[in-house]
Amino acid sequence: MKFKTTHYHFDLLKDIERLSAFSKAIEEYTGNKELAFDLGCGSGVLSYFLSFYFDEIVSLEIDFKAYECAKNNLNSFKNIDVVNIDVLDFDFNKKADLIVCEMLDTALIDEEEIPILNYAKNFLKPGGEIIPQGIINAAELVNMQRNYVHWDENAIYEVYSPQVIYSQFNFKDEINPECEYDLSFKSNKEGIINGLKITTFTKLNDNLIAGPTPMLNPPLLIPLDEKKVKNNDFINVKLKYIMGNGIESIDIDYI
Repeated sequence: MKFKTTHYHFDLLKDIERLSAFSKAIEEYTGNKELAFDLGCGSGVLSYFLSFYFDEIVSLEIDFKAYECAKNNLNSFKNIDVVNIDVLDFDFNKKADLIVCEMLDTALIDEEEIPILNYAKNFLKPGGEIIPQGIINAAELVNMQRNYVHWDENAIYEVYSPQVIYSQFNFKDEINPECEYDLSFKSNKEGIINGLKITTFTKLNDNLIAGPTPMLNPPLLIPLDEKKVKNNDFINVKLKYIMGNGIESIDIDYI
């Protein structure tokens, strides 16, 4: 099936690893299949996957151009209703067996997944599921070339510590978007550190975890003041941000 897309959603469709992970998670869902919500449906590709399994799919998209694409792509599917609306303004008059919400970004800093799910999961049936189930965040010390927050695509950097898992979220839990962490690292070489790399892993279901892909949580590089380190030095860092408030909300410093 050919999909009409916006430029951004065309890049999403090209990320085969991302699409395959979500397609497999939907295929492996074993609960009731009466109603699914696709929140932030974009071009509608995940609603398309859902259409083979569910009696009814309600697909919500706030961006009008993306909505028009999804409406065009899915107009022949009688079990899909595409609505141009903010999820927070939608009248959920029925509860769903499954919520799919692919509003993902590294550590959810630049995406509104948490406020959307904190609201929408009130309309999930008892025993219902969310895809993805949650995320796992990890960090490591780096020496990087650019002195500003950026994603690691085409970036040059050198890793100076093992990866430390600093947070895990299950999306069915109530989640506070304001995040503050005291992180402790052990350097594994001598040199100069000047940044932190955050990597987010997406837990699609109990058995499926997707690592970063070009359009699914590409690692984020955050600058720190330069610091000389030796092998086996311990470095403590305080990291703060607000999920959904963008990279401007990041505050980071040594402890």
